[in-house]
Amino acid sequence: MDGKKLTELLEEVRGGSRDVAAAVELLKGWPAEKLGFACLDHHRVLRTGMPEVIYGEGKTCEQISTIFKKMVVHGKMAMATRVDAEKAKLVQGDLPSLIYHEQARMLTSINPEDVETRGRGVVGVLSAGTSDIPVAEEALITARCLGNRVEHIYDVGVAGIHRLLAHRELLQSLSVLIVVAGMEGALPSVVGGLVDKPIIAVPTSVGYGTGFGGIAALLGMLNSCAPGISVVNIDNGFGAACAADAINRI
Repeated sequence: MDGKKLTELLEEVRGGSRDVAAAVELLKGWPAEKLGFACLDHHRVLRTGMPEVIYGEGKTCEQISTIFKKMVVHGKMAMATRVDAEKAKLVQGDLPSLIYHEQARMLTSINPEDVETRGRGVVGVLSAGTSDIPVAEEALITARCLGNRVEHIYDVGVAGIHRLLAHRELLQSLSVLIVVAGMEGALPSVVGGLVDKPIIAVPTSVGYGTGFGGIAALLGMLNSCAPGISVVNIDNGFGAACAADAINRI
């Protein structure tokens, strides 16, 4: 439950359109609600500005459905990450209103395009290659669900640097940049030499054998010669979007 929804609830009680007993019923699982297999932190968005999000990998369809049902009571937006297409179809069979974002492997309770914007600027999401797009899409959908305007620029890796330079005007207009790259992970360093904005680098597990599942890209980003670049975990588009959201709200 975010501050806006809590304020609406209290105004309803004060105005008489909702009685105290009904308000108590709504709040009885707040700030934390135990489900046996999970303990939902409904208070998180009030503390941190970011809602609790369902990590779908390893959870059953029934568990994901149950958590969604509990979360939407306390706020319109609920998200699940790392949900494959087969599992998403089963969850949607129980909750047909959910939207599945196939490339991002995410389920959302409402269309991200309908979320009220709260960020001060525009978050940019860049991918080095087409194979990096799934991680970039996870970042993009998450950032939009958190209330940010987002622009994306895909397949602009350093193997064809002219593709990136063609977007210099757009790059300069962005408030925060999420830069996603696999292989040797060079793109964030190049972008860091072009713009004066915060950059969050996301290494992906894309690459051949000596990429070691994204470790080569991770180490390359951590050792970037461009100062001030922040780096998140391998394939963690979600975490990069959360960091970008925090920056874009300041």
